[in-house]
Amino acid sequence: MAGDTAGRPSVFPTLLYADAKAAIKQLTEAFGFTELSVYEGEDGSVMHAELAQGNGAVMLGSKGRGGAFDRAMRDAGPCGVYVVVDDVDAHHQRAKEHGAEILMPPTDQDYGARDYMARDAEGNVWSFGTYAPDTRG
Repeated sequence: MAGDTAGRPSVFPTLLYADAKAAIKQLTEAFGFTELSVYEGEDGSVMHAELAQGNGAVMLGSKGRGGAFDRAMRDAGPCGVYVVVDDVDAHHQRAKEHGAEILMPPTDQDYGARDYMARDAEGNVWSFGTYAPDTRG
């Protein structure tokens, strides 16, 4: 493994949005993410942002900035991201109160988890639940 990642996540979903500022607002207000950093270009576009949830994080930016990643993601469709939360029902209520599109209400799963699904303003599907894979091997 490259570098010392002790105590830090090693996988970060990375998304591009047509309106990255609106995405940051929705992710922080409706889904409870914490803004770690936001770097803007001279034109006000989001060059890079990092938002945390629990011990994980997501990186995002504005579409159309140029560069290799922007070109690679140009025709990409929406993605799905799973986020572990302690209180699914409270998290769901917060998302609902902030107008998030709920795709599936909190549901007990056959494998013992409880989760719900929501769609962000640009079509990405966010699942929030209690299932946390054991990655220790």
